Amino acid sequence: MAALRTGTRSILTCAVLSLAAAIGTPTLGAAPLSFSQAMTGQRAGERTNPPMIGRYQTDEGGEFVLDRSAPRPLLKFGDNPEIWVLQPAPGPRGDTIYRNDLGEEMLRATRMGGMTVFTVTRPDGSAAAFDGASAPLRIAPALSAEALESRLFQDMVHTSRVTQHQIGFAAGKDPNPYTSALMADTAMVVSQALIDMAGRPANKGIVTRIMDVMIVVGPHPAVALTKGVLTVTITPSQGVAGRPSSRWIERATKAK
Repeated sequence: MAALRTGTRSILTCAVLSLAAAIGTPTLGAAPLSFSQAMTGQRAGERTNPPMIGRYQTDEGGEFVLDRSAPRPLLKFGDNPEIWVLQPAPGPRGDTIYRNDLGEEMLRATRMGGMTVFTVTRPDGSAAAFDGASAPLRIAPALSAEALESRLFQDMVHTSRVTQHQIGFAAGKDPNPYTSALMADTAMVVSQALIDMAGRPANKGIVTRIMDVMIVVGPHPAVALTKGVLTVTITPSQGVAGRPSSRWIERATKAK
């Protein structure tokens, strides 16, 4: 029996020495490691660093991509073609808050790397976990006039069919290949906004007042609804940040 206890002690001693060698000698003043931190190589209070472009899964089963490699952070939900342009700002306790072009909070990243996403269906937020790297979020770099016309026609047909209301889509004067790409992306965002609004009974009457959508180039992004014409102004020099989001378009139409 004594021999058994001695053998067991020897095995445990070797295991402890092996773990200590793997961890290394802690530096003076460093925080002690818990067992889980020792096994993962992460120290208490140490910040995690997800990649600049990452895919995240929410606790309700959805997913989104956050692209922080662009001049402005970009966000895209897996079930929606719209790319959201975000504005980061420091929050309490070292958090980073990401807001859309209306100043609404869409993401909150903690100092430790945790992520919470805020949506219309989950305004109180859903926890999100990093799921892997992803490709950059970008729109087409250029588009021909013929391709733009085809895209506008498709958006007109799709929007009119879903909303059960005829809405024309048109672009401003002399679109070139570089403005056409952003015009096509903007038309898709407008279509998405109008379809979403028509799906809510309280907003359906607003959509029926819109007869045409006109996308024009201007010095800064804007949205205006006048006499049944929804005019959306884009600024191609700003890239995807140069067009209004669907939330901005929805709010502008409701203001009338």
